[in-house]
Amino acid sequence: MKKSEKGFTLLEILLVVAAMAILAAVIIIAINPGKQLADTRNSQRWTDVQNILDAVYQYSIDNNGNLPTSITTSSTEICRTGAASCSGLVDLSVLTADGKYLVAIPVDPSGGTTNGTNYQIEKLASGRIKVSAPGAERDETIEGSK
Repeated sequence: MKKSEKGFTLLEILLVVAAMAILAAVIIIAINPGKQLADTRNSQRWTDVQNILDAVYQYSIDNNGNLPTSITTSSTEICRTGAASCSGLVDLSVLTADGKYLVAIPVDPSGGTTNGTNYQIEKLASGRIKVSAPGAERDETIEGSK
């Protein structure tokens, strides 16, 4: 009587490993993690822009229509909360005082500059406020106004 051996041959194992590698490559290409991460960061930028706009709007309501005095008519980067210097940047610390409007000024997911948030703000000729995220990825334009 011949005893049959159970198990896989080396060729069978190599074929399964090769098939799994091909499937993994196809899935990674289909998912495209770089695109997914960029879309996630852009989504955070949209949220941050809206939060800044809402805080400025609420501040102006509470202050008889007056905006923070540091907002100018040229698009300028916003200063980080607790930055060492806000020279050349828009200081919106009035929005974070006592956490009434914002706990902290949002910072771009890519990090921003040393003292800046990488978000820009300006007062338009119409009197409206525009906030933008120039660091947006995948050629997306992220800006909002109120």
